[in-house]
Parts: sequence; C-alpha cells; structure tokens
Amino acid sequence: MSSAAKMLETYPKDLGEVDRAALVKCIDACGECAQACTACADACLSEGSVQQLTKCIRTNLDCADMCATTSRVLSRHTGYDANLTIAILEACASACRSCGDECESHAGHHEHCRICADACRACERACRDLLASLG
Repeated sequence: MSSAAKMLETYPKDLGEVDRAALVKCIDACGECAQACTACADACLSEGSVQQLTKCIRTNLDCADMCATTSRVLSRHTGYDANLTIAILEACASACRSCGDECESHAGHHEHCRICADACRACERACRDLLASLG
C-alpha cells in the first residue's frame, strides 16, 4: 500500500463521492512520472547529443513540475475546489501527453526516454481516469 493510500485512509473527514482508488492511483502516478521526467532530463543532459535533446529536456522539466504540483494539490482535501481539480488534472494529462510523445520520439536511441514515455502514458491515463470518475 502506498503512502498516498495510507494517508487517505487516515483522513478524518468524509471525501464524499470521490473514487478513492482512482485518486490514489493518480497521486502515485504523478509522483512516479515527476521522478521519471526529472531523471530523464538529467540523463538527456549527459548524452553526447544534448543539443538534439533540448526540446525533450524542456518538456521533461515542464511535465515533472506539472506532475509534482498535481500530486500535491490532489493530496489536499480541506477546502476542496472541484473546478481547480478538474483544471489541474486536464493540464497534467496534457503535459504528460506532450512529454510522452517527445520522449517516444527518442526512445529508439535512449532507453531513459522510453522509460519516461511509459511513465507519462501511465500518468496521463490516471489523470483521465480520475477526471472521468469526477463526472
């Protein structure tokens, strides 16, 4: 059981109709994606072809920031704002799609980009699944 799941179990107030499993999956996927994107950007900076990876690095860093922020916002339940939650989930899914596409274009040459693309795809799905559960 992840820390997010354990913390959610201890939350003292009713979360209403929120799909707890989808929420936990999204928080966990965002954390994993943020880490993968940060590590991929760092690996890209160590490649001999770093000039050709500029867009990938920038996209990695943007996605990592979006995922980290989304994870933090989803982890706060007091004063829940549905409009903000929906907007940030949509933005995170979009950042993950863009980063996944960019990393996928380098995956044939760089294993770190393939791993990152997979993490981005998983996070995008988790964000979209949570969005769907919110109605």
